[in-house]
Amino acid sequence: MAIKHFDVIVIGSGPAGEGASMKLAKSGKRVAVLENYRDVGGGCTHWGTIPSKALRHSVQMISRFRADPVFRKLAGPLDITWPDLLKSAESVVTQQVNMREGFYYRNRVEVLTGTASFIDANTLTVSNPAGHSETCRADNIIIATGSTPYHPEDIEFDHPRICDSDSILNINLVPRSIIIYGAGVIGCEYASIFGNLGVKVDLVNTRDRLLSSLDIEIAEALGYHFREIGVTVRHQEKYQTVEANDQHVVMQLESGKRFQADVLLWANGRSGNTDALNLSNAGLAADERKQIEIDEYYRSSVPHIFAVGDVAGPPGLASASYDQGRFAGAYIGEGRCDNTLITDIPTGIYTDPEISSLGLTEAQLTEQKIPYEVGRALFRSIARAQITGQTTGMIKILFHTETLEILGIHCFGYQASEIIHIGQAIMRQPSPGNRVTYFTENTFNYPTMAEAYRVAALNGLNRVQWQAPTEAEAEADQPEETAEPSDEPED
Repeated sequence: MAIKHFDVIVIGSGPAGEGASMKLAKSGKRVAVLENYRDVGGGCTHWGTIPSKALRHSVQMISRFRADPVFRKLAGPLDITWPDLLKSAESVVTQQVNMREGFYYRNRVEVLTGTASFIDANTLTVSNPAGHSETCRADNIIIATGSTPYHPEDIEFDHPRICDSDSILNINLVPRSIIIYGAGVIGCEYASIFGNLGVKVDLVNTRDRLLSSLDIEIAEALGYHFREIGVTVRHQEKYQTVEANDQHVVMQLESGKRFQADVLLWANGRSGNTDALNLSNAGLAADERKQIEIDEYYRSSVPHIFAVGDVAGPPGLASASYDQGRFAGAYIGEGRCDNTLITDIPTGIYTDPEISSLGLTEAQLTEQKIPYEVGRALFRSIARAQITGQTTGMIKILFHTETLEILGIHCFGYQASEIIHIGQAIMRQPSPGNRVTYFTENTFNYPTMAEAYRVAALNGLNRVQWQAPTEAEAEADQPEETAEPSDEPED
């Protein structure tokens, strides 16, 4: 059997793999992408980001419909099934796949379908479900296989009433009740989706508060919203046993609490997709989370083998994974890479309302003893929010009280993940362009949600101006001149 030779082989076609292969193709390298699934796009396109956010949008529309008496009168009650909700997601996935297939075709990147496995550090075999296999070699290899939900061995994930964040999209009914174990980003997003559908939700959180990396005020706002839509959050709990039958699922907690629901959604942890790779044949090993350790250039312990995206560990964001792939591709294609992943990456949490954060939180600033002030704008005071009816939420700007440098931006509400990028653009400016005064010295369209930046900046600057001493007060605070003591002995 002939062996195919490439300059670079990329294993996986998710955001990280796509970023790497496109950068390498533009650099003139002969590239092959190995994809285990029948279509390109990876878990992000088929089971994660794209379908869950499309599903969320459909649920948002239903929620808005139910809240508006005019629409209810025009169309009557809604009877929506879970497969109905997923139809919009299917159409978006198809569009994404077609678009990404075009990227590979136009850039002459060969896509091989099948499960990849190392023969040695430069050679891989690719086996498809039909039993056909082929062998390929490359000077450099990039592992971009992503991650899958973590499965504890004592939970029966083959049972139709027990799901993870991938298989939840395959259930054929809208449950009347659901237990969600894990209150991280995925758990909170699905709690919001099911809560807005009127499903009874028990959200079991293994930590002491929701989304501990978030600004406390924003996390508390999310908790309040959950209570409003009927989501019950159980903090600092761990499961003891899970039992399922044809009618329901029962979860017993270590604290003695016991819940029963139609469905269990496990949303607690993810593991790197490395089991099928036979890493040992390439001289590699995965850690306890099945991830691959890398250096600052995304190289593994075998210098010509790279790892990018979820399989390489945090931050586990599609946006960051794409950049990691590009940077690894630049290093291979050009022999160097001056770019590194930026420190402040905006996080988007697609609850309803959604959350987005950038930079430091109040707790971090306090711990680091950095003097800061807070500017807030509540969306209920913004004209555009009043027009659209999206008045829940706020934006808060944290800035240095002396230099006025922006230190953090935290947003909760409608289109928060879009609004955050205005602040990101200003924060990334070199000093002194990254000051909060930018928002008061520039004119925003009216009415817009972006106007909230101006309102928040004025709110915060008013606090600083109130604290600042007047010129007369500053002079009055100066100590009187006195003769300095001398070390010279008196005559």
